Amino acid sequence: MTVDSAAPGTAETTPGPDLPAGDSHAAFVALEREVALLLRRGRAIQARLAGQLHHELDGAAYGLLVLLDDAGPLRASDVVARLGLDKSTVSRQVASLVDLGLVDRAADPDDGRAQVLSTSEEGHARLSELRDARRARWEADLSGWETTDVATLAQLLGRLNRLGEAREAELKDLPAPRPS
Repeated sequence: MTVDSAAPGTAETTPGPDLPAGDSHAAFVALEREVALLLRRGRAIQARLAGQLHHELDGAAYGLLVLLDDAGPLRASDVVARLGLDKSTVSRQVASLVDLGLVDRAADPDDGRAQVLSTSEEGHARLSELRDARRARWEADLSGWETTDVATLAQLLGRLNRLGEAREAELKDLPAPRPS
């Protein structure tokens, strides 16, 4: 399997401009630009990784498979809540993953009416192979970085992700707007 990344020297890998010390507006403009770029590239990479995992898999279902592999087994309602997708979308993606042999369904031991989803042995093996290749690519791409810089980047991205999760939780608690 191969893992795609931007070619060295492309505009997307060129670092942003140096920011004047203390210019918070410029810092937030640069942050928004870089995060937007990261998200766009992430969606494109996710679609490519899905195709590498299985030629019939779409990018959105790949994200669901990763969630199940990391946090599963989960009920479909938990998947809906964690991914912020509607029930019908998750149902379609799960059906696709089950049909491809990448996800297993079983009766929930706590509630026989519900089903629990988990990555199948085949799905876990394929995903592990792909993730190992991605991790090796990160190690190669960042081989010139100090280990402390890589760890700091991971820590800062973790903080940013926790902030995003907290914001999503707040938004879910807000009442739905009334139709006009």
